Amino acid sequence: MSAHADPGRIDRQLLDRVDALLGDLPRTRVVRLPHPGIRLYAKMESENRTGSAKDRAAIWILREAVRRGEITRSTTVVESSSGNFALALASFLHELDVPFVPVLDPNVNAATERTLRRLCARVEKVTEPDGTGGYLMSRLARVAELRARLPDVYWPNQYTNPDGARGHYDLTARELLDDLGRIDYLFVGVGTGATINGLSRRLGEEHPDAAVVAVDVEGSAIFGAPPARRRIPGIGSSIRPPLIDDAWIRKVVVLSERDEVAGCRALLRDHGIYAGGSTGCVYAAITRHFDGHTGPEPVVAFLCADSGTPYADTVYADDWVAHHLTPVATEGA
Repeated sequence: MSAHADPGRIDRQLLDRVDALLGDLPRTRVVRLPHPGIRLYAKMESENRTGSAKDRAAIWILREAVRRGEITRSTTVVESSSGNFALALASFLHELDVPFVPVLDPNVNAATERTLRRLCARVEKVTEPDGTGGYLMSRLARVAELRARLPDVYWPNQYTNPDGARGHYDLTARELLDDLGRIDYLFVGVGTGATINGLSRRLGEEHPDAAVVAVDVEGSAIFGAPPARRRIPGIGSSIRPPLIDDAWIRKVVVLSERDEVAGCRALLRDHGIYAGGSTGCVYAAITRHFDGHTGPEPVVAFLCADSGTPYADTVYADDWVAHHLTPVATEGA
């Protein structure tokens, strides 16, 4: 976050506009999905303005930064993102007439990059992988360069910013609990840690017996494994984000990117939901966890974090999967 926090810099007109954007956020639907042995519910975060759950974190971070005087109309916002968070920031900041420079890498979905280049006057894209085989550290290094070079910069720093988690606590989790009342299991894909932090803390406070299951992917370093190359953006990380430390997690499930692809395609086949990679990974984890479950039906919830559209040329493309992962991933699709 910026070191420029100064109540004297608060742009009241900008604050009114960002408050209006926050007030206009849609209340996303919770839908029941038939599934043997459990009462399964998906919160359709793909219905958000820019198509993903990242809207909740992005608008809360921006509102709080404007409220503290860290963002004015002369500020440039700079952020590293694999896709959805950059899209959310770009959309909101475009509406607010505040410049935004996203820092991307080669794993960004082509459709996402095209949209960002339409919305932003400047887009930075790193091409050299870092020592982990991924690009996160390279992106963060580019962010540091931009912060040193530009005169008035705000860096949301989504991996450490508690305001992002607060957006999910106050918005996403509140809506989910209002709609369902009771949740026995909540499965959440992890990346920056903001979503699982906000959701798990609110669920833990209101339903302490509920189990929060974190879903990660092979190649991610979040839960102690060495980082390795990952092909599908949106889940996992090359670092352990500090926001994970405050999350209330009962169990961790780590699946392969092949499982992720199979989960996406099963969700489309079984329920007609065209979802992004992280959602497919979560659905695969739920299916595996409750395979053969008998007894009372628990209430199980998860987020449909984004739509499958940006993944049409990757997760849903047999040629891409066969080339980058393995033909096994397309079995049963």
